[in-house]
Amino acid sequence: MLLHATFCLILSVLLFPNSSAISSPIQPYTSYRYSTELQSNVADLWWTVNETKQEIIFELHMKTTGWIALGISPAGGMKGADIGLGWVDQKGQVHFQDRYAKNYTRPIVDTTTSDWFGLQGREENGWTAIQFKRLLDTCDTMDVPIKSGTNILIFAYGLEDPDMSEPQGIIYYHDNRRGSRIIPLRSYGNPSPEDKFAGLDYFDFQLNNYNVPVDSTTYHCKVYKVPSNLTERRHAIAHKTIIGEGNIDIVHHLLMYECNPTAVFDDNNLPDGLCDAIYQQLTECSANIATGWAVGGDHIVEFPEIAGYPVGGDFEIKYYMIQMHYDNPKQLSNRRDNSGIRFYLGKELRQEELGYLTLGADSTPVSIAIPPRSDRFVIDSYCTASATKVIPKSGITVTTAFPHTHLQGRTVWTKIIRNGTAVDYLFNGDAYDFNYQFENRLPKPVKLYPGDELATRCVYNTMDKNQTTTGGERTQDEMCLHMFTYYPRMKNMYGCMMLIPDAIWAQKMNISQESFDYLKLKKWLVDLQWTPESVLQWQEFYNDASRLLLSGRAGNFTIDLLPRLPTYKDLQPAECKSDARPNTAAHQHAFTTFTLIPFFIIFAMNMFARK
Repeated sequence: MLLHATFCLILSVLLFPNSSAISSPIQPYTSYRYSTELQSNVADLWWTVNETKQEIIFELHMKTTGWIALGISPAGGMKGADIGLGWVDQKGQVHFQDRYAKNYTRPIVDTTTSDWFGLQGREENGWTAIQFKRLLDTCDTMDVPIKSGTNILIFAYGLEDPDMSEPQGIIYYHDNRRGSRIIPLRSYGNPSPEDKFAGLDYFDFQLNNYNVPVDSTTYHCKVYKVPSNLTERRHAIAHKTIIGEGNIDIVHHLLMYECNPTAVFDDNNLPDGLCDAIYQQLTECSANIATGWAVGGDHIVEFPEIAGYPVGGDFEIKYYMIQMHYDNPKQLSNRRDNSGIRFYLGKELRQEELGYLTLGADSTPVSIAIPPRSDRFVIDSYCTASATKVIPKSGITVTTAFPHTHLQGRTVWTKIIRNGTAVDYLFNGDAYDFNYQFENRLPKPVKLYPGDELATRCVYNTMDKNQTTTGGERTQDEMCLHMFTYYPRMKNMYGCMMLIPDAIWAQKMNISQESFDYLKLKKWLVDLQWTPESVLQWQEFYNDASRLLLSGRAGNFTIDLLPRLPTYKDLQPAECKSDARPNTAAHQHAFTTFTLIPFFIIFAMNMFARK
């Protein structure tokens, strides 16, 4: 879901300002692409990623005149963390160290190579501000690579500068002066504060005091009609996810679907109930994903200035469905919920209109069956040239990406294939975290053209499970979805999804196709007994099995049979270049005289599908 505006680079500073809440009284040294408040009135962070140089520039401000530190953690804690630690001494001199946390003890100075580089810093008004940098991947065994996707940051500070009675200095325990933040450093959405949209018209699709069932998993569906006062077409320029007060612990995700233009309902009795119970009423509303939110994501999404989401007037979509997923493992009772989504309407129509495209595998057992005790199981899907021929000749511009799996997912990526060769990632969610599902703004807008092919991969780890994990809607089930925002909007292309045909499963189960059904398949899969050898054989089966490809829109899907997944010449693995470490002094001078101008990009939406 990424948008492009002919690379108007200078405008991007205006389009994506450092709008997150910031406490620091010190102005940053330069303009940065991203910024966020790590802890209110304690710590703020700015950063810019240079994908060409494969390096990242940080600026950290913390409310102390002692030492400050930022780390990249492999698993969320201190152990194994790669840390940059700095301070400004009484003479105004900046000191910066590359440290490594072997365990839950004082981090040591890196004994291999120094890969964090202090650039400049100062103290003002009781705050310390230091600008520093490092390569995304340093090739150092005591460093943590900054991968595409979700990263785990830790931060801490001391009240005094390190004791320099020893050559490398002694830092004293930070006590509770520490914190952590999960964030996609290379694709952060930079959400705007809500007050930016004060005074604009808006409308809500929101539940009204819904009594959440005590079941561990609930899918509730409700159909809404476009507000009657929208007699002329308008463009939404942002949306806000509304989570009912006190219910952040049970609201797993919400999705908004566009009902087909042919959908007809009784406006006085719109469908509203458990999704499975009213499924027959929702056939024209259950496939065309528009937007949504998932656990851990940002609540405010602002669209790019060039494009808006069309609603009302002569826009063909008149009805929408909100699907709420409640994850209630403790089966709590007496929970009332008012969650939903709000759209802020711009005062003028924008140049382009947004659309949404979902890739991946159907979220059912016929598409996803992952053996237990596997440290890396791969499910691939493919969107062919015959499916993408509906893309206009001038192409579409992709602006944001939302990867989605459940608990076992570790990686989600999509590659662009042209003439049998992978040319680039559309988005690489190499580091994926189920608990923090962000809408990722692509590092630069990506153009897709008719005939382009798209290879999507989900990688899972089931070492903590003893039974087959199948596709499904429960949090304990799995999904493999990759959603994108793009413009200009296409009318008849919402998804490109794959599944393994019933005939293949019947053959695998050694039964006739006539006696095959999904309940039998799920029971057969769950009852399978696994060995290391059969896990490997199952991966081979997934690699070689034929697929059905469904593409288009609800009620008008095109179905193609692929005897097997297409092959392509893959991208060459990125090599770690340890000799890319810069000369610190030379780089500091170059950086302080260079204005960082980010790309013109945008951030829009997310989600996942329900069969």
